[in-house]
Amino acid sequence: MLSRNALGAAFEVTTRYSASALRGYAYRMAARYRDRREAGQALASALSAYADRKASDPPLVVLALPRGGVPVAYEVARALDAPLDVLIVRKLGVPHQEELAMGAIGSGGVRVMNDDVVAELSIGLDAIERVIADEERELERREVDYRGQRAPLDLHGKHVLLVDDGLATGASMRAAIAVARMRGAARVIVAAPVAARSTCRDLGGEADAIVCAQTPPSFSSVGAFYDDFSQTSDGEVRALLR
Repeated sequence: MLSRNALGAAFEVTTRYSASALRGYAYRMAARYRDRREAGQALASALSAYADRKASDPPLVVLALPRGGVPVAYEVARALDAPLDVLIVRKLGVPHQEELAMGAIGSGGVRVMNDDVVAELSIGLDAIERVIADEERELERREVDYRGQRAPLDLHGKHVLLVDDGLATGASMRAAIAVARMRGAARVIVAAPVAARSTCRDLGGEADAIVCAQTPPSFSSVGAFYDDFSQTSDGEVRALLR
């Protein structure tokens, strides 16, 4: 677990949940970020303890969830002097309400479903499979577009830091955790500049550590905590991964 000193005076470890469940969950009062790069710099500060690695420690790898997580993760990887790659997952949006996640998929056939959403909205299996087929095609396109012929970073035995620009339902991050473990990560740390408190709490049972720079008491959407939340382009992703 990260110490309070390592997180900085502005951060406070919550005592409302057990340490074993949260393993590093942190929060502070809400503030808006200028853009994803500024959010990444703030998150890097919260993760500064990971910069003080010993030669005997397992290697640290930073994996961004594209596209929005890439500018954030770029700043984190640069500050921590760690290699950067993408871990491509795709949110499964509810038909006709695409911003609402009913699950997510990841490389290697990983599928994570939000059963509560599926049940509450009575989403049929055929509709789910159509969405999955569409998102699998997009996942494959991004794998080729972002990496070209470059192989993904080897995660076996490494500490993997998963970074996104924010966590709402956490569906995509759950898929990312599953993919990282499937690829042999020794330890999985989830980090985001802003997140819903309930999502940080829930993900604490799946990741080995969680650092959420902000968990505001009222959470509507990730974009509400950015002045500039314009879409990250494929070209920007490719440029940051060079």
